[in-house]
Amino acid sequence: MNNELTDLQKQIIAHLQGDLPMSKEPYKEISDKLGISQERLFDEISFMKQQGLLRRIGAILKHRHAGFNANAMVAWKVPDHLVNEVGKTFACFKEASHVYLRPTYPEWPYNLYTMIHGYSKEECEEIVRQMSKKTNLTEYQLLYSTKEYKKSSMTYF
Repeated sequence: MNNELTDLQKQIIAHLQGDLPMSKEPYKEISDKLGISQERLFDEISFMKQQGLLRRIGAILKHRHAGFNANAMVAWKVPDHLVNEVGKTFACFKEASHVYLRPTYPEWPYNLYTMIHGYSKEECEEIVRQMSKKTNLTEYQLLYSTKEYKKSSMTYF
């Protein structure tokens, strides 16, 4: 396997590492700028993924621009034997953008975390109540964001 990127692959990564064009067909816009077909663009992306040169393409929601003015990190105390089941349940809530496991500490027993986005603090709290009711978990802490410092992707080229 050759791990060196071609010039075209570098150009593709350069277009993918920033914000995608705000259009109905962002990949068509990128392929047009590169002077290749959209099919060729997708083939190159697939090839880079198969070769381990590209891990994933992910979106970053700028939630405040989308109208979500409240968000809360919820730290849940979940028994170890229920973590997978509860994590899958939490992931089904459309308002939860992240669900992940962290280690616990004697002074902080919370191990499962969810990031909840809503239009208001009250909406976030209602969503958390629904999550609590669905999983029968009552030990949790809501941590509200007060300021956003960074929301950007890595830049390679």
